[in-house]
Amino acid sequence: MSASRRRLVTVLGLVAASLFCVALVLVRYAESGSTKFGGLIWNLTLAWIPFLLAVAVYDRWRHRGSRGTLLTLGALWLLFFPNAPYIVTDFVHLERTSDAPYWYDAVTVSAFAWTGVLLGFASLFLLQTVVRQWRGVVSGWAFAAGALALGSLGIYLGRFLRLNSWDAVEHPSLLPRIAHAVARDPFHYGEAIGVTVLFTLALGFAYVLLYNFAVVGRELDVER
Repeated sequence: MSASRRRLVTVLGLVAASLFCVALVLVRYAESGSTKFGGLIWNLTLAWIPFLLAVAVYDRWRHRGSRGTLLTLGALWLLFFPNAPYIVTDFVHLERTSDAPYWYDAVTVSAFAWTGVLLGFASLFLLQTVVRQWRGVVSGWAFAAGALALGSLGIYLGRFLRLNSWDAVEHPSLLPRIAHAVARDPFHYGEAIGVTVLFTLALGFAYVLLYNFAVVGRELDVER
């Protein structure tokens, strides 16, 4: 399979998965009139932003775009990247209600969570490819590890402190102040460190597996 066809299949698969997620919420609303999981659609929309930014970075890298443009788009990608895996934390909203069967809600949240993670991993794969071609394999993996760690920190900030990507734009001093406070007294922020480390490890293991699957699949296509 050619690279362009593989890319098309990936995009169409992510679109189909997203439409399936939206359909689950719409069916639930049609049957119960409840808008409980409507917020998941917004979260999934935000998860698409880093993927679209990653595609833009990758395309401009291939067409030798200016370094300033690449760095700007890359910074925006890093800012919005946590929105993709963040959907995993929406399991906190899963509870037994009379609106819909519990198993249906479990499938709905799971579908959104997996789609969000896949969008995030696909975007990270593209950015890692750019860094690897620019600075080498080691730098590529160092970038991926750093992005996953910062993304996990973003998950904590979003779920526990109720911050979002726009806050970093509207209040640019907010994140440096938080980082400074944690650095001064890290043991006072055990929950933040624990959540960040565990999410980094969990997402890291999953990403490495999917990355290897993608590489093996590409090698098999070449051998045919």
